[in-house]
This record gives sequence, structure tokens and C-alpha cells, in this order.
Amino acid sequence: MLEKTASQKNGGLPLSVLDTTDPATILQLEKSLPLEKTLFIVASKSGTTAEPLAFADYFYAKLQDKLGKWAGDNFVAITDPNTPLVEMAKQRSYRRIFYNFADIGGRYSALSYFGLLPSALTGLDVAELLERALRMEHACASFVAASKNPGISLGAALGLLAKRGLNKVTFLTPQSIAPFGMWLEQLLAESTGKEGTGLLPVAGEPLGSPAVYGDDRVFVYLRLAEEVDQKLEKGTQALRDAGHPLITIRMDDHLDLGQEFFRWEIATATAGALLGINAFDQPNVQESKDNTNHLLDVETRKGGLPELDPLLVEGPLRLYFPETASTAAETLSRFLSRAQPGNYFALLAYLTESPYSEKSLQNIRLQVRDRFKLATTVGYGPRFLHSTGQFHKGGPNTGLFLQITADNKEDAPIPGAAYTFGELKQAQAAGDFQALQKHKRQVGRIHLSGGIDQGLEALQSAMRKALGH
Repeated sequence: MLEKTASQKNGGLPLSVLDTTDPATILQLEKSLPLEKTLFIVASKSGTTAEPLAFADYFYAKLQDKLGKWAGDNFVAITDPNTPLVEMAKQRSYRRIFYNFADIGGRYSALSYFGLLPSALTGLDVAELLERALRMEHACASFVAASKNPGISLGAALGLLAKRGLNKVTFLTPQSIAPFGMWLEQLLAESTGKEGTGLLPVAGEPLGSPAVYGDDRVFVYLRLAEEVDQKLEKGTQALRDAGHPLITIRMDDHLDLGQEFFRWEIATATAGALLGINAFDQPNVQESKDNTNHLLDVETRKGGLPELDPLLVEGPLRLYFPETASTAAETLSRFLSRAQPGNYFALLAYLTESPYSEKSLQNIRLQVRDRFKLATTVGYGPRFLHSTGQFHKGGPNTGLFLQITADNKEDAPIPGAAYTFGELKQAQAAGDFQALQKHKRQVGRIHLSGGIDQGLEALQSAMRKALGH
């Protein structure tokens, strides 16, 4: 979020964030960076998370080739005390280890080293960011009445609305702070999506007319005083007039994100308490990790992952569904016909993120929303495994999941591993699919063979036919 909203201010450094095992993305980042002049921040609370450790191994090996024994000067680590990452950083002589407080959960750590170190390096005014967070902390203090406490009152509203079936929290933001929705997505989904309940965050879904929404939505409008969006102003008024619940949060400028981090952390814990769940654990995240590790073990022993034959092949599309029809469009139509009021549709895209893939996925989600009045989400794998992935398995069984995978046109090795980044991503997708099946979720998979763009074009065509467009 910080990369997209606050990168390189006041003479600071440009920031690139790597959060995908997609080999094309990794190779493109490597080509774009002056490696010898780049500081790599290896950030992992547990110090055991597979993705950042694999990235660290990869780029450390590249720097070793260029700088020899001085490669560690280009690396710092952020982690809890006494983690395996601490030992690795010492062995490689990293420039610095930043020890975070161990009692801060990963998704609650924006105002710790995990969020503040990159912010400071980009030139963001961290002192002002923290001062505004402190103001919110005082406003949310235990001696403040709940009705006047901005964090508790927001959380109470979300929790009580969710108990009445309005559990799709839909964020409406001006473009410059739209990535804040991604941060909120992880906070809400991973914190509350468990024991068959939870708040489903809907981020990045373009605003529609009131008629395209079901009665399971609550809208949150983040209104930025320095960037008033007239389209959002009119759209939110229309939602209000139509009787949809709308919460408006007013922000002066981008630095108010500091106070919003704190407000939403308190609100999430409050909503969790009202829903009767522990907002500080994530039991189903480990499940997908375990599935991935098992598949990687199979990969190592047998020289490849087991791959089922598709039930239907149509052009570049390979379909894996509980039941298939004679065409891709008919198969998608049958799958989507299972939708009931209060359900949601999730696109799980294990693809290279690009302007075309983003446009294609947005087109598909809007077609489904407008046809069925379903809340829709889009997640790029494996990123979403650490956020909405928890909600998918632990939340209410109301999702229709369409997983999209693709061939890797290029690949990159992981130093010291018997598998590549492409194989790791493939195992993560397969592990996620298995976990969804285990929890009896309604899930289908479409694999795009050949080029991703051509495959997405064929998928959009099939979806239009499925929806009668």
C-alpha cells in the first residue's frame, strides 16, 4: 500500500515491493533494479515464511556474484527476536537487523518497523504519520465512552450489521488511496474469517448503481478532503437514498492513514468480539502452507507435481470443475447458477499481474456482480493466501471460487531448493485448491495454456456467453 500511495517523497528512495512467487514478476524486477545500489529489506515476523526467505536467497546469490563477501551490506532484516531469519542475517552479515516487538501480529504491524522503515526510506513524514496515529490512540483510550470512541463505534457498527447478514464491507475510495483497501482487506479477512463467520472486505470493486447490489452490503466511503471525487460523492448519495448502510470516514490528506491504521485495528478487534471469534489468530493460513509443503515434497521426490487431466479443453482453456458441460460457457453458466442471495464470487488469479490481466479480471467480476448482485473479490496468488485466503476457508461457506492458473513462459531457480519459483507458485495454487475442496467450498479451476493474454480473452468471451451477454 505504501509503495502505491507514498513512494519516493521529499527526495526519498524509490520503493519496490515483491510479494509474489510469479517468476515473470521476479525476473522483471531483477532487470529493472540496479542491484549493487539496491537495499533489500527482508521482512518476516516469524522468520520462517517461505516467500520472503526464497526472495532473500535469490537476490543474495545475485549480489554475491557482484560483491562477493560484501553482499550482506545490501540487506537488512525486520523480524521478531530469536527467529531463523535473525540467524540467517547474522551469518550473511546483513547491514542491520530490526527487531520488532514480538506481541504485534503481522497484519497489525503497519505502525511498527514493518511499515515505518520502508516509509522513512521513501521520504514519508513518519513523525507526522505517528502523531496522527497517537491522536487516534488517545481517542480510542479505555476511559473514552464507547459511543464517542471512533474505533469501538466503527467496530460495533460492522459487527452488529454482520450479525444481521450485512457482512460484505465494501470500500469506496478516491484513486490515490485506493491501495488502502488492500491493507484493510488483509486486516478484516484474516482477523474475522473463521468459525463460519466474518467480515468479507470488498476492495477495488468499481462503484455501481444501487440496483446492482444485494442487501448484504455495508459501504465504507473514505472521503479525502484534498481529493474530493464528484463521481463518488454522487454515487454514495445514491446508495444512501436507496437505503444501503453507508459509513463515511473523513480524512484531511494522505498522512491521515496513520490514524486510520489505528482506528481500523481497534474496530477489527471490536467486531471480532461481537462475532464471538478471536481476531488475533489465523488457523486456516497454515493449512494452505502445509498443503504446499506436501506438494513440494512430492515435487522433490518424483520430479514433478501430480497433474489431473482436464475435464474439458476448449482452445486455450483447460477446465477443472465438479461437473462440466459441452462448452466452457455452459460449464461457467452451471457453476454460477448455484449463486444464492448473500453469496460472493471470488477470482483467485495465480497470474502475472499486468494492466491487461487487471482489466480482464475487473471485467469478469463486474459482469458477475451486475448479473447476480453478488459481492465480488479479486486476489492475486499467492498474495491473497495471507489475507482473504483465511476467510475463504474459515469464513461462511457462501463463496463461489474461480481459480485461474497459467503456464510459466519463463522460470527462475530458488538457490538451494530442488524446485523453481514457477513450481512453488504451482504448488501454492494446488495447495489452495485442495484446501478449498476439503472445506467443501464451491470451486472450479481454469488453466490458461499458451499466452496469458490470449487465455484471458477466451475466458472473458466464455463468461459473456455464460451470462447471456
